Amino acid sequence: MPGRATSPIADAVERIPSSRGLGEDLQISVVTDLDGFEALRKEWDDLFERAAEPQQVFQRHIFLRHWAQHYLDAGTQLCIVTGRLDGRLVALWPLVRRRKLGLDVLGFMGAPVAQFADVLVEAGGDRHALLEAGWNAVAALGADIFEARRVRADAALCGPVVPSGARLPGNVQAPFASLSRRVAVDGPGIAYSARERSNYRRRLRRLRERGDITFTEPDPGSTAVAAAAAAIIIKKNWLLENAILSPTVMDSRFQAFFEDLAADPGTGLHVSTIACDGRPIGVDLSFDCKGHTFGHVLATDPGYDREGLGRLLIHRTFAAAAHRGNRVFDLLAPADGYKMQHADGLVAVGDYAFAFSWRGRLIRELVMARLQPMARTWARRLPADLLRRLVTRAI
Repeated sequence: MPGRATSPIADAVERIPSSRGLGEDLQISVVTDLDGFEALRKEWDDLFERAAEPQQVFQRHIFLRHWAQHYLDAGTQLCIVTGRLDGRLVALWPLVRRRKLGLDVLGFMGAPVAQFADVLVEAGGDRHALLEAGWNAVAALGADIFEARRVRADAALCGPVVPSGARLPGNVQAPFASLSRRVAVDGPGIAYSARERSNYRRRLRRLRERGDITFTEPDPGSTAVAAAAAAIIIKKNWLLENAILSPTVMDSRFQAFFEDLAADPGTGLHVSTIACDGRPIGVDLSFDCKGHTFGHVLATDPGYDREGLGRLLIHRTFAAAAHRGNRVFDLLAPADGYKMQHADGLVAVGDYAFAFSWRGRLIRELVMARLQPMARTWARRLPADLLRRLVTRAI
């Protein structure tokens, strides 16, 4: 396996003076190709184990390795900023670089499938200095703008080192559930009313009137792969039924990505299914990380809405996550109404754009802060029939 990859970009970054708090002990460099990214695997995993918070699950090397296999195209270059103290990896900014709207744009690896973006930084007294050095390195890369999408309020990137005032319009919330309150031995837990617990049993009876109902959590392998594929197909049908545009889900790479994750036991992906007469009608795809579960895809057959299939799947998924030893289930942004019925708290999630040139500032203020929010609002107001035609064409 080739050693760490460098480039003229990396050479420029290495000449940046280190943070005053670290003196000359910190070595900053940049990895720009897949061989270099793969060579980082062991050190990356070690840093993640030592320093990562559960919500940084989408910055795991294995997740991004599968992402690169499906989403890293010829127009995108890896631009992973690394920091080392005494040869030990202590900071990672997992970035990519591409041309967009005529600009040189930095962004995070993992888009559009990663739900939270962040940097990995060693905990301890040097953390502030490491973040400062990393930010200075990113600013010196010569890009016009750095897009940071889906950044949680508790992210390392939201520390005092990163310039304030770069947040874009459109704040959202990520709800989460405390599994000790949401799960009981025989069904929904103490967080739910007696009526809701009774409704759970009633919905289950009604569902069983439709056929032979089975609940499974297949191990990684062919069965899990088939369930993941079924989840995406069901999700697409649900989007069509509800006239909702989702280019990410409609992209064929989305299904292929999750099929590969479902086959790999190291990804932390867990599949929960409800089947009727052997046919999947509800599938959840979630990631476990350090005692937390992150529900990425929740897919239910619209033909079973009257039986409350969505609620049943959430309860079964919560129970499966708790059985695996997890304490918190993150329902991810946005805080839709059905999620809030199961939530015990919220974390703010926002998008940021840091401009490094006049061109970057122009695009940030004109396109990102104004035109894009207007376009999203306009898209939501399109007639349902037109949206269905657009969704059908995307499929």
